[in-house]
Amino acid sequence: MKIDPNLCILCRGRGFCGLSYCPVLSKAKAQLKLRKVEASRVIEGSSPPAVFVGRYGYPYVRVGASTPPLTGDTSLYDYPEKWLSLKIDDVLDFRWSLITGFTVNQVRMVDNPLVENMRLMVMSAKPVDVYIEVSKPPRPVITFDEHLPPMGPRSPLEKVKLIGNPSIPRAVDKVVSDRDLEAEKAVLKLYSDGIPVSHIQKIFSIGALGVKGQRRLVPTRWSITAVDYIISRNLLKNVKRYDVLTEIQVYEHRIYGNLFVAILYPEKWSYEWMEAWWPGSTWNPLSTSVVVEGDYEGYKGRDTYPGIGGCYYASMLATLEHLNKVRKQATAILLREIYPSFNIPIGVWFVRESVRTMFSKPPVLKTTSIEEVRSYLDTNTKLGAIKWFSSSKLIRRIITGKKITDFLERGSDCLRLFKSSNREQ
Repeated sequence: MKIDPNLCILCRGRGFCGLSYCPVLSKAKAQLKLRKVEASRVIEGSSPPAVFVGRYGYPYVRVGASTPPLTGDTSLYDYPEKWLSLKIDDVLDFRWSLITGFTVNQVRMVDNPLVENMRLMVMSAKPVDVYIEVSKPPRPVITFDEHLPPMGPRSPLEKVKLIGNPSIPRAVDKVVSDRDLEAEKAVLKLYSDGIPVSHIQKIFSIGALGVKGQRRLVPTRWSITAVDYIISRNLLKNVKRYDVLTEIQVYEHRIYGNLFVAILYPEKWSYEWMEAWWPGSTWNPLSTSVVVEGDYEGYKGRDTYPGIGGCYYASMLATLEHLNKVRKQATAILLREIYPSFNIPIGVWFVRESVRTMFSKPPVLKTTSIEEVRSYLDTNTKLGAIKWFSSSKLIRRIITGKKITDFLERGSDCLRLFKSSNREQ
């Protein structure tokens, strides 16, 4: 979306452009903080904590520690579970204020002293005071990514030192110290002990989990989806043991120029995630029509990576958390509409936390009729029921498919008629 500069002068942050954030104010806030270090090679601050592992050049990747140039409670700067209660402007302000000092490292070299300091930092549940020395002043570059929260300036790293003592939860210390515990089991142990998913993803990424000799750095982008996937598949084992819902339930959540809808249908587990991108939104900037994409899986799951990306598993995790909580099984169809006011990628955390919030509220519709679901979609979504129904493979399967019990019931009727006919003869 191209914004008229004159509109910014008139608007002054009041939202006249229709965007879900103000790019002018967000950039200005970040620049005020960054002026302290714009010509400096030393950054001292309280890391949330935050680290980043790149994927380009794998197995030689960039790994870096991040901190804003200020001390105190900076936990919100890298805590996605708390971001939905904030404005996007505030999240951008946090992220653009983080300065990253990075070094290039072979993924198996997890004992590099620089990496070891980052690992100690990331294990902490609270901000850690750090001293970061870089080879040249940080470049004021802002990076956006579909999977990751926005990232601020960065520079090659010379030194990273922890000034304060990290506050490491006992559960984290235990799994990191266990050199015989497989990484997948370590992830599940941390999750069951109540460690936030975003914290687990960082610990997983920095090479702190797994069997001795097999630990390695995992690009942040990959670690986010890997942790979502591992936890989801474990939750699904429980969900498949539960009874099926007895009714159709529809949930809804609107936020930041997005509409999320979940349809829980009373059948055994299957899952579908669909997105409708309006012209001018993040991944549909040039088209003149709405683009709908999605992926799905049946009861036995899928054996290929979903083309729709990491949002598939981020939304699935939140959905399975809900089903596990209510101890029910269902076919879950999740729909998302993205409007032009949402035109920057801010990471899959946004999907995970939005779906979690959606399921924390009561359903907006309970019914036994798919026709009432159709009426709801026509009334409450911009795309409408016809387009959503025709685009969704699982909805089409529900409408047109026949279960084996249907044929058994029909067969029983035929058998009764046949016996009755024979008696009359």
